[in-house]
Amino acid sequence: MDLPALKPLPMNEIVSFSTQKSWGISDPVRFYQLIDELKTLISPGHYIGDNLITWGRNNSLFEDDAFRKAWTDNIQNDADQAIAWRRYILATAACHCVHLPGDFVECGVYTGTGIKTVADYLGGTAFPKTFWGFDTYDYHPVQGHDFAGQQAGFFEQVCARFAAYPQVRLIKGLIPESFVQGCPEQVAFLHIDLNNAEGELATLEALFDRVVPGGVIVLDDYEWAAYRKQKQAEDPWFAARGYRVMPLPTGQGMVIKRCPPEQDGPRTPVPGFPRPTDS
Repeated sequence: MDLPALKPLPMNEIVSFSTQKSWGISDPVRFYQLIDELKTLISPGHYIGDNLITWGRNNSLFEDDAFRKAWTDNIQNDADQAIAWRRYILATAACHCVHLPGDFVECGVYTGTGIKTVADYLGGTAFPKTFWGFDTYDYHPVQGHDFAGQQAGFFEQVCARFAAYPQVRLIKGLIPESFVQGCPEQVAFLHIDLNNAEGELATLEALFDRVVPGGVIVLDDYEWAAYRKQKQAEDPWFAARGYRVMPLPTGQGMVIKRCPPEQDGPRTPVPGFPRPTDS
């Protein structure tokens, strides 16, 4: 499929973004007073929100008109606005994965905004891939992590958002048991956002081998200190398979699936960097 077109880049305009939605702030009033002062001291191109403060950046997500529309059309709460950069990571990863064999999968769907933003960015109701969304929906299985609206009937509300999207398949239940209700044989794009190590490892055990070569795995919580237990569990899991998670400043982590070793083909030795002996 053709990807959304990027408009010619204006060289005299730099987009800045700021929202008062972050987490772990002990004195929000004082914090945002200081943020207002900070804005007077830094160059344009700042992004302030979602526990991320940068400046002097292109902020490419806001210059991508198709993404900006998909993002703004799907904002349902303050968090949806603040995590725009995280959503752009998903959208641009999807630009790569949409050309690969296999379906899209999200584990940890909540209101479905992540799925819908990606789908709307890449065709809307004509999005060309089957997109699976696995979640408990009506409740959060991790004690103390319930989100607004998670109660009886919430699943039906999320399903209603996708009434015009026949390619979106929402599966209700606890992961990994819910995979028996339906699960793709090939996965091009895998987004995991479960807020707990056990569920994420179970997802990886079930789905990692189904991710096609070149497929992208995005771990939403990987680089967040609040979810350090997930990093603690996932680092050795990936290391045992010869992978290292790429930590992103958005708090996410990313892995790109390689070809199986037997399909890699001959490798040209790099001078001064001998190939390890195969075990």
